[in-house]
Amino acid sequence: MLGDIIPYITPIVFFLIIIASAIRILPEYQRGVVFFLGRFQGVKGPGLIIVIPGLQQMTRVDLRVVALDVPSQDVISRDNVTVRVNAVLYYRVVDPERSIIRVENFSEATSQLAQTTLRSVLGKHDLDEMLSERDKLNADIQEIIDAQTEEWGVKVANVEIKHVDLNENMIRAIARQAEAERERRAKVIHAEGELQASEKLVEAANVMSREPGAMQLRYLQTLADMSNTNASTIVFPLPIDLLDALTKNAKGGHSDNQR
Repeated sequence: MLGDIIPYITPIVFFLIIIASAIRILPEYQRGVVFFLGRFQGVKGPGLIIVIPGLQQMTRVDLRVVALDVPSQDVISRDNVTVRVNAVLYYRVVDPERSIIRVENFSEATSQLAQTTLRSVLGKHDLDEMLSERDKLNADIQEIIDAQTEEWGVKVANVEIKHVDLNENMIRAIARQAEAERERRAKVIHAEGELQASEKLVEAANVMSREPGAMQLRYLQTLADMSNTNASTIVFPLPIDLLDALTKNAKGGHSDNQR
């Protein structure tokens, strides 16, 4: 009886092996691009997928955001300064069909495109712009790469320049430039202070010229300030009106003697 069952066991086992090899399970973040006899059939997933061995082929595509490290690139800026720049690029697949059919390896193609774009874009800017306007450069690079990878079904979400490495001579030159800039600002601030002080002195002189009593009040304030210091000199205040009277009397007496 066992001999009668054996001929049926082999086809059943073979059929179970085929069914097991045909079953595919795709997680939520993956899609399967299915080909039937070499021709594109459709994008399937996530969940349980049946792929007929020998007739259908499936390529998995990850839809999650990928952080792609762009290797360091030697860049010559517009002002002929050589720097080494590296960046990071964030992208994700939005069209699995295009990412498999339109390009051989979308990850490698995106990496090569990012390297060439980084060199070409930064080469059009000065060193100062590379150091101070990174946000603008990041946006320009991201826009250029995204426009070209759209044909591959890849969306570039963001590009960030990480490091701009300079040689020692250039670092010292930038330090000298920054020091000279600080000295220039200090001199300008000092000159502006002198200008404002002179304008205030002119205003004070105009007020004192219109009000004779203001000069005497200022004189008394000066004496009060001097009394706060540990000085051995004794100063006696003399009213200015008294000096004016003595001066007038002296002039009057001189006129009488001349007569």
